[in-house]
Amino acid sequence: MGTKDDEYDYLFKVVLIGDSGVGKSNLLSRFTRNEFNLESKSTIGVEFATRSIQVDGKTIKAQIWDTAGQERYRAITSAYYRGAVGALLVYDIAKHLTYENVDRWLKELRDHADNNIVIMLVGNKSDLRHLRAVPSDEAKAFSETHGLSFIETSALDSTNVETAFHNILTEIYRIVSQKQIRDSQNTTEDTPTNDVVDIIPPTNTEGGKENRKSCCNN
Repeated sequence: MGTKDDEYDYLFKVVLIGDSGVGKSNLLSRFTRNEFNLESKSTIGVEFATRSIQVDGKTIKAQIWDTAGQERYRAITSAYYRGAVGALLVYDIAKHLTYENVDRWLKELRDHADNNIVIMLVGNKSDLRHLRAVPSDEAKAFSETHGLSFIETSALDSTNVETAFHNILTEIYRIVSQKQIRDSQNTTEDTPTNDVVDIIPPTNTEGGKENRKSCCNN
């Protein structure tokens, strides 16, 4: 199984950001392991898990990073964003303050991440429709103004979780593959036959695979 997990055409790092308690960890576990923990608690550190999907016959391996509680202490550093090609900016549809803070998170993302990073605004906990505090139309208008894609999800009942990750990974793939085509047209040098795009985790995180494995077994 380990060998199969290592077979991929592209490896994309995607980060989850947003206020503590909006459901980032459960979005991660729902997509990568189809699990949901109602008693999920914030932890200090950085966790990541992986999952592969198919796009246009290519295997896209997503390495998804979760701040794991650091946002409470404003300890997120540029190392977290390094190498990220996509970001899910998450808020809780039932807590308007988490939506108000999206502006601040977006600014931090623009300051620390690559200029070309693909960003999706995610209104999580759509199952709490009876407690909704953020109108969908308002969030959608905000997304359009800032050039973001937008979706509402529920990690609890799985609504749109697959769609959210598939959409952002597909958009990243389209951008990268188009860039590769342009680059190949602009050079006369032989290009490698292997088109793997590796996103290397920051060297100051502990454990590499061990860290990922411990994350995924929690």
